[in-house]
Amino acid sequence: MLTVVWSAHFVDQTIGGTIADTLLGVDAAGTPIAGIGSGIAFAFVTGIAGTFTACNIAAFGAVAPMLGDSSTRWSRFTGTLRPIGWLAVGMVAISAPYGALVGIVGTSMPQFDTAKSVPGELSARSVQSMVVFGVIGLVMIYIGLAAAGKVRDPFTRIAARFPNAPMVFMGALIGGFLIGRPYPLFRQMFRDAAEAHDPLYGAAAFTLQSLGNVLIMAVIFLAIAYGTGGRLQRWLAADPRRLAVLTASALIIAGVFTFLYWDVRLLARREIIPWYPVAPWAG
Repeated sequence: MLTVVWSAHFVDQTIGGTIADTLLGVDAAGTPIAGIGSGIAFAFVTGIAGTFTACNIAAFGAVAPMLGDSSTRWSRFTGTLRPIGWLAVGMVAISAPYGALVGIVGTSMPQFDTAKSVPGELSARSVQSMVVFGVIGLVMIYIGLAAAGKVRDPFTRIAARFPNAPMVFMGALIGGFLIGRPYPLFRQMFRDAAEAHDPLYGAAAFTLQSLGNVLIMAVIFLAIAYGTGGRLQRWLAADPRRLAVLTASALIIAGVFTFLYWDVRLLARREIIPWYPVAPWAG
């Protein structure tokens, strides 16, 4: 249902564009990026502005496991902040190398293309988005089913030795959003990094863009940890199945949305398949 009513124009431009314009104090889409310093600021701000875009909605499923058992205020703070840190490790492991690659060869990559999509055809940029988000969506569905106990958990062995491995992997999935992201403000940053031919600038900008994507979500989860006085965490800890259901539901919903929106609905929008239900305001 979310794929049916989702309006990319409203989320990307009305919400994301307004946030970016307000934080930067300029028209983010219409103002050229002037220098590396401006590019770094632009990357982080547009990362925050892109929190609620369709390509980032899956991150909400990835951070759901951060709600754990914490009794004191300090333990609630550290208990939420620690997995955020491991999440960031996974994100940087993907976004930094990809940003460096863009700084080296970005002008010849599909995401650099500015041509408009043609009905009945898939551009290389669209194919890249479909592959990346399709894979991410299917992976999240599988991990969600594993959390529900319906399929084998791929982290059973490695988590026994490295308990934070699942959260690092989730961070890598979020970092991978940048590889397929068609968000207009991101493409603006992508082209600037590609034209600069500076791998260090590309790595820094893409890292900050990725970290900005989860900043608001981190604040939300910290607010939940503090705002409920630990009651939610204790309720979840009272029955391990509760956290499993929350985690499984978040991942499966996010994964199904990601796959349907970026693969099935996109094919319909390009008129490759005959029809997909879309609300009148979301066309």
